[in-house]
Amino acid sequence: MRAAIILAAGQGTRMKSAMPKVMHRIAGRPMINHLIAACETVFERIIVVAGPGMPELQKAVAPHASVVQAERLGTGHAARMAAPLLEGFTGDVAVLYGDNPLVSPATLERLVAARDAADLVLLAMRPADPAKYGRVVQDGAGAVERIVEWADASEAERAIGLCNAGVVCAAWPDLSRWLAGLRNENRQGEFYLTDVVGAARAEGRRSHAVEAPEAELRGINSRVELAAAEAEVQAQLRAAAMLGGATLTLPETVCLAWDTKLGRDVVVEPHVVFAPGVTVEEGVTIRAFSHLEQCVVRRGAIIGPYARLRPGTEVGEEAHVGNFVELKAASLGRGAKANHLSYLGDVTIGAGSNIGAGTITCNYDGVNKHRTVIGAGAFIGSDTALVAPVRVGDRALVAAGSVVTEDVPDDALAVARGRQVNKPGRGFKGK
Repeated sequence: MRAAIILAAGQGTRMKSAMPKVMHRIAGRPMINHLIAACETVFERIIVVAGPGMPELQKAVAPHASVVQAERLGTGHAARMAAPLLEGFTGDVAVLYGDNPLVSPATLERLVAARDAADLVLLAMRPADPAKYGRVVQDGAGAVERIVEWADASEAERAIGLCNAGVVCAAWPDLSRWLAGLRNENRQGEFYLTDVVGAARAEGRRSHAVEAPEAELRGINSRVELAAAEAEVQAQLRAAAMLGGATLTLPETVCLAWDTKLGRDVVVEPHVVFAPGVTVEEGVTIRAFSHLEQCVVRRGAIIGPYARLRPGTEVGEEAHVGNFVELKAASLGRGAKANHLSYLGDVTIGAGSNIGAGTITCNYDGVNKHRTVIGAGAFIGSDTALVAPVRVGDRALVAAGSVVTEDVPDDALAVARGRQVNKPGRGFKGK
């Protein structure tokens, strides 16, 4: 059995945010959950080390276990916090960082596989700009001698190109012993996780570095770095969507969520945003400047341009949702159309019905939400207000400009507007 300890107690000062750093989102998901998803493919147990006053983080990582590092005394100290939850554990344990959310399952697999040839394994990279990363110092045989933090490194050590990514993996009986023996005799006065390399070497144990791409291992410590990670993930998601059979006509303008599902022969025009929870079936066209969130679009439908599909919406097969139409908790039946300038919230619309321009469902009375039901084959005239709860029957016709407050029977015509009165001689006289 293998376990992962994820360190996530950092305040993220450079983020300049009241939110824990690892709760900032990439592709619509907190960065900590990206890393957890990768870990779930490799490790049977996951423990997250949170900081004090981070209940939202502990909730986000559930059902995985979490512990609190009450005092922030360094990464080695943070890893120690998981020890009570691993009492009696004898398998391999990897220690990772919540602000390195893009580590791939493949890299984690290589990390644990390397344990066959070494007592301690760590991840390393060769970044284009080494900046202030810790350096990996190796001996002539390629074994890792030690990790030197930038603040403590000599000029010669700072010239080394191989940089520490912070991740280590070892058998827990060994790792826990090395963690317990850490000292804070450094410029920062902290217990460094990386000092376990020296502890292993002092016992005559072999340490090995597994190299991985910088794009996976770079830390996210600022909004600028968060934006760079977002760009990296978006490029990956777009490529996967197109390789899966979707067309993105101007891919760099499309924003996808981590869980967006696009079927074959879907066409996505420029400047479309997918928030989490969207499934789009085969043959759908999403026209430009549309926004979709927690909704399902069935095959052959056409959405937009400038459409907004909010949570709880399902658009049926071959249905049309046009420009400046907003749907919320709406079910649009097969072949139904709402093509212009409408708000349709908390509504069920039957197959083949037509919703005229300017139609709104008045679904909120100031306290509760109420539902509107429109039957199959109905025609709702332009500029109609449907005051919920109300039902419009199958094949019913509602005259334009109506305010409907009572149910309309099947096959009926409803006219709910004031009678027109003309006043002769009272027209516009001009200046």
